[in-house]
Amino acid sequence: GEGRRTASMQKQAGGESLGGEGDGVAANVEQLVLELTNPATRENALLELSKKRETFPDLAPYLWHSFGTISALLQEIVSIYPMLNPPSLTAQASNRVCNALALLQCVASHYETRGLFLKAHVPLFLYPFLNTMSRTRPFEYLRLTSLGVIGALVKVDDTEVINFLLSTEIIPLCLRTMEMGSELSKTVATFIVQKMLLDEVGLNYVCATAARFFAVSAVLGSMVQLLTEQPSVRLLKHIIRCYLRLSDNPRARDALKHCLPEQLRDLQFTSCLKDDLATKRWLAQLLLNVGLSSTNAQQNAM
Repeated sequence: GEGRRTASMQKQAGGESLGGEGDGVAANVEQLVLELTNPATRENALLELSKKRETFPDLAPYLWHSFGTISALLQEIVSIYPMLNPPSLTAQASNRVCNALALLQCVASHYETRGLFLKAHVPLFLYPFLNTMSRTRPFEYLRLTSLGVIGALVKVDDTEVINFLLSTEIIPLCLRTMEMGSELSKTVATFIVQKMLLDEVGLNYVCATAARFFAVSAVLGSMVQLLTEQPSVRLLKHIIRCYLRLSDNPRARDALKHCLPEQLRDLQFTSCLKDDLATKRWLAQLLLNVGLSSTNAQQNAM
């Protein structure tokens, strides 16, 4: 109908030759998007479209601007809520909703749809998934995929995104995952906190009250303790970057002099960073910022 004609016209305007292989792919995507609105064909359409995210870069505008599609994706999300408490999420239900989340991540990543995605407050629908405590695989996969959507938003370094996320209390939800998620979920959640701290608005927010600062630093500290038993270079990297950014704030810097984990001064503990020069420099700078003797800091930088 009308939507398909518009899409074809847009392609022509963009100079893409019609009738080629690309047009066949577009027609297939359009058909699958239509099938999302029919409950009988939705599960297969979710699976097929989630596979096409990489190969069809303009999938996000198709999803956002086609009639009823985002409603269908939100329906998928809301239908899972009863399975969260008491925890009864099956692997099949988790896989299906994660395919819907993958399509929302695509919308969150695209420059044309990101602002619309935020204005509609779509991320709020994902927050119940980040509030779960079950460690079973279906829940872990659900948490990780939900974090992926938020991670896609913060990747673009946009203060509007940070303002939105701060206003919706995302930090406590990330801290919860940083405490109890799998290594991969912890890494994504810490990356989100890191990206928020790197924005001036985010740093000021966390350092505005002692309670906020200590909530973040306590979780970072307990993660460092756990890394002594289960080392993870990629997780340690994000933790160090969070601490370094906190040390840019004068009040936080004073507090870190007393609450920075001892392990970060232990050359044996940080020896896993030997091949990661950027993180070693961050650590050396952090130790200098909090007033550790420069000889120790220089050893870390070597």
